[in-house]
Amino acid sequence: MSRILPRSTPAAEGVDPAALRRLVAGLDALEDVHSVMVLRHGKVITEAWWQPHTADRPHVMFSVSKSFTSTAVGIAVHEGLLTLDDRVVDLLPDDAPDDPGEHLAAMRVRDLLTMTTGHSASTMEGIDRTISLPRPRWAGAILARPVEHEPGTHFVYNTGATYLLSAILHRLTGQRLLDYLTPRLLEPLGITHATWEQDPDGIDVGGFGLSVTTEEMAAFGQLYLQGGVWKGRQLVPAEWVAAATSAQVPNGPHDWPEWNQGYGYQFWQCRHGAYRADGAFGQYVLVWPEKDLVITMTSGLMDLQAVLDVVWDTLLPDAAWVAPYRAAPDAGPERFEPALPTPSGAPSSPLLDALAGVTYELEPNERDVNALAVGRSLDGRTEVTFTTTGGVDQVQQFGYGEWVPGSWSVRGETVDVAAAAAWADEATLRGRLVFLGTPFEWRLELRFSADDVAVTIDQNVAFGERRMLHVPGRARRD
Repeated sequence: MSRILPRSTPAAEGVDPAALRRLVAGLDALEDVHSVMVLRHGKVITEAWWQPHTADRPHVMFSVSKSFTSTAVGIAVHEGLLTLDDRVVDLLPDDAPDDPGEHLAAMRVRDLLTMTTGHSASTMEGIDRTISLPRPRWAGAILARPVEHEPGTHFVYNTGATYLLSAILHRLTGQRLLDYLTPRLLEPLGITHATWEQDPDGIDVGGFGLSVTTEEMAAFGQLYLQGGVWKGRQLVPAEWVAAATSAQVPNGPHDWPEWNQGYGYQFWQCRHGAYRADGAFGQYVLVWPEKDLVITMTSGLMDLQAVLDVVWDTLLPDAAWVAPYRAAPDAGPERFEPALPTPSGAPSSPLLDALAGVTYELEPNERDVNALAVGRSLDGRTEVTFTTTGGVDQVQQFGYGEWVPGSWSVRGETVDVAAAAAWADEATLRGRLVFLGTPFEWRLELRFSADDVAVTIDQNVAFGERRMLHVPGRARRD
């Protein structure tokens, strides 16, 4: 993978290497952090990817996407395409209702940016993602929602607001958001891996759906730390950077302190004078101007505050900062090679050979998994075959103490995975199936008893229920 950013040693940039080792160890203890990269003075001083995640693979960013959308709006404002005081109904006339009502009619671009549209809840909830032409489109469905409060007065985290910003830019430029940003932002930064999920009408969804690498995230954060300047070019107006990353509106209350510090233009304020782009399940671009520091992380966690607490616990103390001193000429950043923990237990079970030729028919379930079989692969690994509706088999080998790559079909698309498993006892197999480039993994337990099996699959993170499958099955011997 080609590098975007220069490298240096922690000591040369005034950071105690021991503090960074504690940072990585603290993140490792959370068990589902996927990557971290630390920059000081614009140079990478620490980097780590938890295997099976790798540096070259783009990762789903979720709401970090919002900060890229905000950046596109700032550039478009500078180009004279719109202003913050333009009315939303005027910018999306084909999607606005004929009688918008007082609050919707008063909604401005700045209200979309600050999540103060006047709605009482996120307007993306319940949007049918299969909606396409003819109308209603997503924008039409969002603008049809009741606006209960005066815009600008009531903060509600609202992904639909960011989608409307993308739809506005799509209409004004005639381009996808991704295509608009490519020559203005992405190419100058060296971001070449970006993809963005689209709605059925070809509009980038704006509030989520962006995938980039950890280093590409870091370049974006460094651009903001530098006031929008990159290699002598002002890519993003300095006044936009300052406004977007300042507290424009109050937010909260929230049990996590980092979510009570104020909200800018699709950026969150943090404690200690920092700010961040923030995506679900622990995707972060953390910018700490006082320390001239950028930290990017990808994760698959439900406790989002825990990730930031590790940063403050390890880098806030005075002892983390030292007088810079020259390192050896061939020295570079602290590089770590951690790995996600694999299940503990035995590599095999006497039961495994007895399961050869046995198929377990499962009771009907909402995941449409009809049957499974467990056996030994040619190279001795545990192998599980799931049979779904239509008789389609998905076969996955599970490594013991190592991650074995594979592929999995999800909603008609093939995605890369890695898997590991162990026998907790002679009758219980536990495995992890990691969906690479995403926060998601499945945690499986197959518990065998005579001619029966109990199948449990939980997802590590989710916006709703994390229990995916809990179903019994009965052996059918071929």
